[in-house]
Amino acid sequence: MIAKLNTAKIALKEANWPLVNEILQQLPLSSHGIAEPNLSETEWETVLELAIQILSESDFGQRWEIAKLFPKLGERAIAPLINLLEDETLDLEIRWFVGRILSQFKHPESVLALARLLQQTEEEELSTMAAQALAEIGISAVSSLTELLKNSETRLLATQALSVMRRSETISPLLTVIDDLNPNVRATAIEALGSFHHPQIYPLLIAALKDPAAQVRKEVVVALGYLTESDASQDTVIHLKPLLYDLKPEICQQTVIALGRIGTPDAIATLEPVLQSPLTSTGLKIEIITALGWIETEDALLCLQKALEWGDEVICQEVITVMSRANQPQLKQQAAHILIQFFHSQHKTLQNPSVRQALATSLGELGIEGQEVLEQLAQDDNIRVKLHAVSALKKLTKQQYVQQH
Repeated sequence: MIAKLNTAKIALKEANWPLVNEILQQLPLSSHGIAEPNLSETEWETVLELAIQILSESDFGQRWEIAKLFPKLGERAIAPLINLLEDETLDLEIRWFVGRILSQFKHPESVLALARLLQQTEEEELSTMAAQALAEIGISAVSSLTELLKNSETRLLATQALSVMRRSETISPLLTVIDDLNPNVRATAIEALGSFHHPQIYPLLIAALKDPAAQVRKEVVVALGYLTESDASQDTVIHLKPLLYDLKPEICQQTVIALGRIGTPDAIATLEPVLQSPLTSTGLKIEIITALGWIETEDALLCLQKALEWGDEVICQEVITVMSRANQPQLKQQAAHILIQFFHSQHKTLQNPSVRQALATSLGELGIEGQEVLEQLAQDDNIRVKLHAVSALKKLTKQQYVQQH
């Protein structure tokens, strides 16, 4: 045995990767990291070091072969593999192989390492690999991670690992930490639970809207915005309404987005007074205008029309732009009528060239009508308004030709 390992060391110095690989593959190793009695602990360490070097320094083919050996080395291989996985200076291919190898151990530390990688890496290949690896580990990892939830030192990492697995088996363990003292744990658990359709989850989300931690409230609002009609209660809008006045601007913004996704008449009625309020920041008003545009209903369009009546230059320009995104034929027609009516109203904001430019562009995008308005704007004193009006007229003429033929 010693002679074989010495030969492998010599071959390693000569970068003879195939020979080193062949020697290691022939060693008397079981599939559970148990060796024959004649393989000492020192020899174990030597085998592991040689395998790590092949993985780190050889080519794709040799890495592919040596990857088959690591599960036979047992749990002693996990720590050095995790070190390689988390070394951002290493080649992407090496870390990809390491991640695939770690997934075969189905060990809590492997799961945590893959979960960290999935959350932290900006490399698409690595994040895809980590997600697939966690999915393959599956239910066997859930039991191990559930045990780690009992330890305050590992609870956050375990929660994060469970959250990225997106398996129904993770619901029960995640529910056990939804009231944890650590807001990061609570927020992570809620973010994951919000992706499941489960009757026990909805009332917990509603209760968590009053969580003292802003990050938790934000995750709840996001989750509620993605609920389907069958999962959400008719009172969801009522529960979300107070969050439009949250002390944290990002939560107010996220609540607007959630209500926009819900898109019911109640959601529109809840957003409208906030849009009209002089106490609402311009930034949040723009978010509300965008959300109303997503809803794409007559009620939402009428709410936007009212904003054109009282809005300043920034608000009117945003409303005009959002109206151009209507997709349904009936709403496109209605939006065009509203914009034409706005032009003839001689609203004070039309004195701003940017508003007139937005009006020309939007009428061109809608492609329904407004030729008279665009012809007037094509004679505008402002060159940018004139150019956008001429471009819009061409679009409108083209659309009308297509419709006629």
